[in-house]
Amino acid sequence: MRIDLIISGFGGQGILFAGNLIALAAMREGYQVTYLPVYGPEMRGGTCNCTVIISKNEIASPLVYSPSFLIIMNYPSFLKFIPKLKKGGKAVINSDLVKPEDIKNLETLKKHHTLYFVPVISLAESLNMPLLANLCAVGAFYEITKTFNKNTFKNALKELLINPKAHIFEPNLKAFELGAQYIKANYK
Repeated sequence: MRIDLIISGFGGQGILFAGNLIALAAMREGYQVTYLPVYGPEMRGGTCNCTVIISKNEIASPLVYSPSFLIIMNYPSFLKFIPKLKKGGKAVINSDLVKPEDIKNLETLKKHHTLYFVPVISLAESLNMPLLANLCAVGAFYEITKTFNKNTFKNALKELLINPKAHIFEPNLKAFELGAQYIKANYK
């Protein structure tokens, strides 16, 4: 088993936190893991990304050129990374910012990839916490891949949300659950 993941979106959407969280949960589950945040000139509002490789075997390089899985949080990221997705690859796509009807070659993409359109911003807004859209996307990733179990995820989340952020553990967990439930209800 190996997942070559790229997570991409606007700075400020919690892209790097989501990657770090997935990497930590997978590592705690016993997988070999690399996590590579891409720090460019982007600031809040610019596009940023990170790569996470999860494998049962040793990983020679943290670089991902042809991902097997994408988490796409905005349209510029969709345009940049969807052409790089491996044939048979999967993608969680933020349908609040990347609308299926705006994708010209959608049917062709669906022939080669499995696309999960998830309104992660709307889901997070239902909790009155729009900044937790990243955790909704992580929940969708979890439900699709089952790379780690929920207890491992909870422990990884607690580990990353130490003081002064401990008070947002429960909302983050709820956002994760909403993303997972959306996949169960709409794609299984």
